[in-house]
Amino acid sequence: MGEGERYEEFAPPPSLRPFIRVLWTYAAPKPTGGVQRIAPDGCPELVIDLADPYEEEGDDGVFRPQPPVILAGQMTRPMAIRPVGPVEIVAARFEPDGARDFLGLPLIDATDRRLDLVERLSGFSAPSGDPVGQVAVLADWLEGQRRAGDWRLDAAVRAEVSAAEREDDGPFLSSADRRALQRRFRDRVGVAPRTLRSVFRFRRIFDHATGPDADAASWLEAGLAAGYFDQPQMARDFRRFLGCTATEWAREQMELARQLASQSYKRDRRD
Repeated sequence: MGEGERYEEFAPPPSLRPFIRVLWTYAAPKPTGGVQRIAPDGCPELVIDLADPYEEEGDDGVFRPQPPVILAGQMTRPMAIRPVGPVEIVAARFEPDGARDFLGLPLIDATDRRLDLVERLSGFSAPSGDPVGQVAVLADWLEGQRRAGDWRLDAAVRAEVSAAEREDDGPFLSSADRRALQRRFRDRVGVAPRTLRSVFRFRRIFDHATGPDADAASWLEAGLAAGYFDQPQMARDFRRFLGCTATEWAREQMELARQLASQSYKRDRRD
């Protein structure tokens, strides 16, 4: 990490665990200002900037400031951001199907978008420099939202999400039931089941590729184990979800992007 940089993850309280995968904080008092690529991981996130918000690259190639409070929906392509000053963040990573009742909108409306939630969190305040205090405040606020909104899960959608993450086929369904589930899945997750499976498969290789001992041969071996047919298929997914090759990403990325890649998304960190 750079000077003063820190990243920490915290388990949510039991009442929030069906909906939220992890709470996390990040700070970089003196970021480099370089562009960072954030890869899809299959989870929506509530991100609160307590210092200077990042700038995000738009489809036109222009960087514009993000709102200081966003709901980042499902991603099917990489997000390019860069810091413009000191960074301090507290955030909640939802389960893939966990943000529907929090948002109050179909998750498909948030896919590949960062929704402005500044007004909704008006008055929210968390102590600077205190990760534990920041997470406690956010957890309390989210618990209030859960109770007021009576958050619920769709058992069939959760089963499909779990099967996708475990690489299982999932329960057999008739054609009509499968189509109905796909509609509910897009509503509660934001992408089709097949897309989420592709993201999970990519993340298994991406997490491996960011490890300290990764090389081209070990990436290919891990890719075949994860279900890729060959190296070109794996390379296509890296271009699709990351915008570059694994080698390029490992060489270029820093700060928040590297912390999220190296310490997040692995299920054993939440147990």
